[in-house]
Amino acid sequence: MIFDCDGVLVDSEPLANASLSRALKAQGLDWDVAETMRRLMGRSLKSCIEIVEAELDRRLPADFVEKMQAVTYQSFRDAPLQPVPGVKDAILALQAAGCATCVASSGSVEKMRFTLGLTGLWDLFGGRVFSSGQVSRGKPFPDLFLHAAVSMNEKPAESVVIEDSVPGIEAARAAGMRVLAYAGAPYADRDELATAGGRLFTDMAHLPGLVLR
Repeated sequence: MIFDCDGVLVDSEPLANASLSRALKAQGLDWDVAETMRRLMGRSLKSCIEIVEAELDRRLPADFVEKMQAVTYQSFRDAPLQPVPGVKDAILALQAAGCATCVASSGSVEKMRFTLGLTGLWDLFGGRVFSSGQVSRGKPFPDLFLHAAVSMNEKPAESVVIEDSVPGIEAARAAGMRVLAYAGAPYADRDELATAGGRLFTDMAHLPGLVLR
């Protein structure tokens, strides 16, 4: 079982994209939160910066990422950031049934340590956390999920990915893995997730049954 982090384990996408949208507007790119999510959600920070710089036709300031992330992390503390409803019970049920679990995210390990720690989920994975920074290509390429499977000593064809973004679904399918698409968030574009090849579900309480049946 390979879990994406943002939007699957922690309800971070609205907060993170609100911070990113404000930071981009300060740089002259007038994307609202919905547009920011549509363009960038599910991609590595490196890929996001490349997309934004291509749109602006210039480089962002050297301290853009550092300042934006500081604001984002503070918004997580202030909200405070919450786990996706029902996900902790779903993870515990899967683990109790003997499923090996890990996290594979476009975010950094540092970010996952912070967000999963803040929401009480970090200890559930015992350090089995993988980041796009550990591979040459992030989502939608399969590298990250293949790296996670190899590190877990599991076969890709026997792995199940839980995703909430089109790039993530595309990466899982490219890796030859079964992919379940969580579409329970208000911002989820169910048509796009289904078209990308994910099997939709909207309630984490249903996840164990989808995996174990």
